[in-house]
Amino acid sequence: MATIAADHAAEARPSHWSEGKPSEEDLAHIPGEGGYPLVGHTFTQLRDPHAFTRRMVETYGRVYKVKSFGGWNVALIGADASELVLFDRQKIFSSEQGWGPILDKLFPRGLMLMDFDHHRMDRRALSIAFKPGPMRHYSGQLNAGMARAVEKWGEGAGSTRMQFYPAIKRLTLDLAAESFIGLPFGPEADAINQAFVDAVQASVAPVRRPLPFTQMKRGVDGRAFLIDFFSRETVRRRAEGGGQDMFSQFATAERDDGSLLEVDEVADHMNFLMMAAHDTITSSGTTLVWLLATHPEWQEKLREELRAITDDTGNLSYDDFGKVEMTEMAFKEALRMMPPVPSTPRRALRSFEFGGYRIPAGAHVGINTHFVHHDEEHWDNPHEFDPMRFTPDKVKARHKYAWTPFGGGAHMCLGLHFAYMQIKVLMAHMLTRYRVELVGGKNPDWQAWPIPKPKDGLRIELTRL
Repeated sequence: MATIAADHAAEARPSHWSEGKPSEEDLAHIPGEGGYPLVGHTFTQLRDPHAFTRRMVETYGRVYKVKSFGGWNVALIGADASELVLFDRQKIFSSEQGWGPILDKLFPRGLMLMDFDHHRMDRRALSIAFKPGPMRHYSGQLNAGMARAVEKWGEGAGSTRMQFYPAIKRLTLDLAAESFIGLPFGPEADAINQAFVDAVQASVAPVRRPLPFTQMKRGVDGRAFLIDFFSRETVRRRAEGGGQDMFSQFATAERDDGSLLEVDEVADHMNFLMMAAHDTITSSGTTLVWLLATHPEWQEKLREELRAITDDTGNLSYDDFGKVEMTEMAFKEALRMMPPVPSTPRRALRSFEFGGYRIPAGAHVGINTHFVHHDEEHWDNPHEFDPMRFTPDKVKARHKYAWTPFGGGAHMCLGLHFAYMQIKVLMAHMLTRYRVELVGGKNPDWQAWPIPKPKDGLRIELTRL
């Protein structure tokens, strides 16, 4: 199935695909570094990508080039750069060709890897799964699933210690399975979870070919397993018909001309969206819990807000999601401090100018969300946790592209409201039951790429209220 999908993708390569690579002479006027022979700055960036970006900006400014992951990349840094690339008024930048070198062996034909008309058509077809009717259905499933899991976390007398990251990762996978597919994964859950882990980790593997015993080989094998699973499920859903889960919605979604998506297209979309819903919400939910554990005054503010809205079991009604304002602000601040997608690649289809430099057609370019989220041009004391940054008046006064954890423009995250829903329901059940503290009061070290996660799994202590 994976080979068929890859061949199909090659045959369906769009007309805007840019084959040419700019030469070193074409990029000579842009300041930057080539790094070490063969590997460039690949390992330097992987070791500490945020420190690397800060050093490059301090040394060369907000437009620079760097050689890594097999080629030259041009970094465009700042909120103006994010607006240029994400809003893309002139359709200069290809998301497909930007993410392709990173994800095309792992998540090809996901919505994020589509451009222009093809992206617009598939996005419109898939958006049916995020209409109010299905979203109301998901909220009931999320409340029930999270209530069961969060209650079990604190079973027993006194306080309970746990690693939050693996627990929420498993929970979000189970909930995504229930909301997306309509039934628990059952015995395949562990294999599916590992396949997702292998595929995501392979996205930044230094060895880009699936050679035996490499991370990329494990990632490609994981993708083959997942595509087989989702293809079988697509056929089953179409045969059964109906259903409020996302899979049923996608399987029967129609394009503007009334045609159904091909089975392998549905499988690719499900594979990508499950990864996006599962891994990014695991990361951002973990960040929020870490920040609330280290800022008990904010934890208490959210607890008071949620107790005033939820019922006696901690359930949060779909009609009350809009009232959870403080919790949403805290989540937005967590996304600012630790965006789950720290940087975004594109490829220039035509030459353009930015920051006083001409960037040639064919250049791989990238914006850095993490840097912009900590840029003192837009944020006072950017390394401090302060949800009050997201009051309506402060949001209105700020650059629209100073905060972009969900992307922007045509590629704005399709499931962003589902993400808000998940976090609000999680906080409703967690904070109304427990006080949350870090074990030993020690902040964890974080793996920055490809999706941030605490290296110790975030060891927390839950004390029942």
